Amino acid sequence: MRVLAAMSGGVDSAVAAARAVAAGHDVTGVHLALSAKPGTLRTGARGCCTVEDARDARRAADVLGIPFYVWDFAERFTEDVVEDFVAEYAAGRTPNPCLRCNERIKFEALLDKAIGLGFDAVCTGHYARLSTVDGRLELRRSADDGKDQSYVLASLTHEQLAHALFPLGGSTKAEVRAEAAERGLQVAEKPDSHDICFIPDGDTRGFLTRRLGEQPGVLVDDETGAVLGRHVGVHEFTVGQRKGLGIDAPAPDGRPRYVLSLEPVSGTVRVGAAEKLAVTEIVARTPVTRVAFDGPVECVAQVRAHGGLAPAVAELVGEELHVHLREPLSGVAPGQAVAVYRRDPAGDLVLASATISTTR
Repeated sequence: MRVLAAMSGGVDSAVAAARAVAAGHDVTGVHLALSAKPGTLRTGARGCCTVEDARDARRAADVLGIPFYVWDFAERFTEDVVEDFVAEYAAGRTPNPCLRCNERIKFEALLDKAIGLGFDAVCTGHYARLSTVDGRLELRRSADDGKDQSYVLASLTHEQLAHALFPLGGSTKAEVRAEAAERGLQVAEKPDSHDICFIPDGDTRGFLTRRLGEQPGVLVDDETGAVLGRHVGVHEFTVGQRKGLGIDAPAPDGRPRYVLSLEPVSGTVRVGAAEKLAVTEIVARTPVTRVAFDGPVECVAQVRAHGGLAPAVAELVGEELHVHLREPLSGVAPGQAVAVYRRDPAGDLVLASATISTTR
């Protein structure tokens, strides 16, 4: 196949491209410039898509002997990922920008351009597995549970996955690094990027305040209604947050308080005890399903990229995915995604994904 390898400048995408070449595909490398003003250097594992990353991607392509290009997707990234991130926080929701980037940039904008240029597939360094059973394309967890990224890919459509290659799905991170070293790729020991790529200093609160300005409100005790403190915007908080609340006095029982809910219209942040964070029912909108839902389906629900799993029963109700958790989960916030899986000897199978709208 003619394959476009998305090369971020990290070890995973470099080895994914190398495996595509080894498999006999006609591979071209591309690095996505996602910032109009990229920094020249990373700070350890913070940030990505810098000038340094573009250079690392080019060096890896040179080692592999494949053509390499840099495509400017900064405007599209700003509109579809950064502005979406800001708007979701302003609305009192907690978005997942990595999921949105995969959905709208790598497997919408990039894939559309690749198909338009005559490529058959886009290859990435995601840790997930694709398989075809009885003519049906399936998305599964990777072999490395600690690196699995099927959660942030679960919202992709069947058509998008039909043009995707995930060469690392059957490997562990240690195996990928060892292979990179064997192939002479200089990124073999490069740190993984963490945090949000467009907030390289890690100060999400400061970033949002600069974008949204101050929108003062109050922190209220959910039990008594007492005002416990003031804030400059609900965008400073997310459900389940414990630290940085700005509450001077401890709770009467001496136990920590957590953010329970956000009310952006009134500017109210409700806080309370940890047990009030327990959620057993999730209603999620705009579901993307991978199998037919003819009724309630036994599954495992996941509400965060790493962790946040519980046995559950999922059911499609109109245009919503309703998930009943058999074991409660804490810190489940509107705006996050819920992905549901079926336990399977061949590896957990993604059944559906949707965006959480309400919980109880």
